[in-house]
Amino acid sequence: MTKIRVAIIGYGNIGKSVLDALQSASDFEVAGVVRRSPSTGEQPLELSQLEVVDDITKLKSVDVAIICSPSRKVSEQAKKILALGINTIDSFDIHTGIWDLRQELDPIAKSHQAVSIISAGWDPGSDSVIRALFLAMAPKGITYTNFGPGMSMGHTVAVKAIKGVKKALSMTIPTGTSIHRRMVYVEIEEGHDFQQISKAIKEDEYFSHDETHVTLVPSVDNLLDKGHGVNLVRKGVSGSTDNQLFEFNMKINNPSLTGQILVSCARASKRLTPGAYTMIEIPLIDLLEGSRESLIKSLV
Repeated sequence: MTKIRVAIIGYGNIGKSVLDALQSASDFEVAGVVRRSPSTGEQPLELSQLEVVDDITKLKSVDVAIICSPSRKVSEQAKKILALGINTIDSFDIHTGIWDLRQELDPIAKSHQAVSIISAGWDPGSDSVIRALFLAMAPKGITYTNFGPGMSMGHTVAVKAIKGVKKALSMTIPTGTSIHRRMVYVEIEEGHDFQQISKAIKEDEYFSHDETHVTLVPSVDNLLDKGHGVNLVRKGVSGSTDNQLFEFNMKINNPSLTGQILVSCARASKRLTPGAYTMIEIPLIDLLEGSRESLIKSLV
């Protein structure tokens, strides 16, 4: 069996989880890791036997690049990689920008005979698939998505990017009916004003639509917990029958689940025609390892 060769772009929490998921799957091999500081002396032990470089062009025979960078860097990175004819997978999580990103990447992917799967996390991503299934089951109705309580990686990264923030943690607290409270904890660098930082956080696109509280703490590390979760509920109508009620729950390790979904989408990318896709556009069977015959016989 020819294995799918994957490059990991970025090596933070998600990159580490992607490496773990790749090494646990028999149909993949790691082509290498792209980092800003690739010198051997600075590498974590688990990267010691891998190719670590500062540019994907320095790696050989890459089929798919999994982008493990902040959402605001995805567009630029994906465009460059797709232009090399390499498939890209990302976990872009700014919901209001997903359609625009898909439209940006689709013509580039097609012109270079590549595939780009965007927003391949758990929300957006696998939760999007559940919401789509709920809609098929009850076309009329309302779906509520309630996150947490737990650490939001995208929101935390957004806070860390604000000038003067030394360390940060953004917690998502569900208050019901798809309404959330953002609890942000920060350590700040000397010489910076907490009130100005707090204002910048609340005005950021990640936070401006939610009730947000920012707290200055002596140690963010003492608060860290990568657990998260979601409760999806739909109450609707099937045909003319009212009061159909569906519910989906999960409690998860945030980066681990994101990493696993990214890897499953990397597999699917090799089975799709060129272009850009979101997860609701991908046949579920394409995410899974194994032959279609064995999967259909075991799952249907």
